[in-house]
Amino acid sequence: MACARKFLFRVLQNNNLAFKRSIAMSQTRRAAEEAVEKLKESNPYYWKYAEKIAKIQQTSAEEFLDRVERVVNPIKDGQSQARSYSELLNPKQELAKKQEAAELPHKKLSDIMKLELLADKSAEDLSQIWIEYHKTKEVLAATLTTAQYDTLMGRAKEHPIFLLPLPRSEGFEFFLLQFAANTVHFTPLLAYQVHHENAPECLTVVHYTEVQDKGVVLMRGEYDSKVLTAQEAQCLANELQMFYYKTDESKMKLLETFTKRPDEFKHTDLIKEVENIQLA
Repeated sequence: MACARKFLFRVLQNNNLAFKRSIAMSQTRRAAEEAVEKLKESNPYYWKYAEKIAKIQQTSAEEFLDRVERVVNPIKDGQSQARSYSELLNPKQELAKKQEAAELPHKKLSDIMKLELLADKSAEDLSQIWIEYHKTKEVLAATLTTAQYDTLMGRAKEHPIFLLPLPRSEGFEFFLLQFAANTVHFTPLLAYQVHHENAPECLTVVHYTEVQDKGVVLMRGEYDSKVLTAQEAQCLANELQMFYYKTDESKMKLLETFTKRPDEFKHTDLIKEVENIQLA
């Protein structure tokens, strides 16, 4: 009889736990649905990534809620909730290793052009050849002086990750950038915060230094036309220049705040710096 009571108690206890779990799961699902509605209201680019967001919501409501929290409230308790973009590049490595540029190989100019054909060219000739070579290609192309490149890389060491706002007809969409070796990677902030390592890389800007001894560095940008137009990709590249190798006290202050005091960083201040930019 005592055994029967113990058995009945365990059955009731298990049923009670199952009932509580059922209630918790139901509450989580409702919370996830409410979070979707909140995300739709707070971000005008929700529909651009709606299909992938729906898949995450169906797979794990708890994980989905955690990701939405980071989108809606990117700063919590004085700490940024957005993960380093290096996690997108190497999601399974330790953070310290992921941030070591030495582990990320340089893109090589020899993969694009025959270096021997450039050996006797001047900086002016190289710049002209580079621009002409890319005129018929769907990529960005530009040249930097060695001084500009040195400034760019110096700031990149201090501020390897940053946000850039892209003007759209609906307002501004934010893009996350990170430097890795001689390359700058861009991805939509919303896509990264929601999808993490599955977020699409929409723009890659590479700086080739093989002819730097002639006083010029060659830049090439490849973009995903499904995410960006040529004008939008060029706009992001222009903003990169504005913040990383042009002298502007207000922009330098924003870099410092984003890197060292993320809890004080305001997206509205960033927008003010670029709100006069218009797509060609």
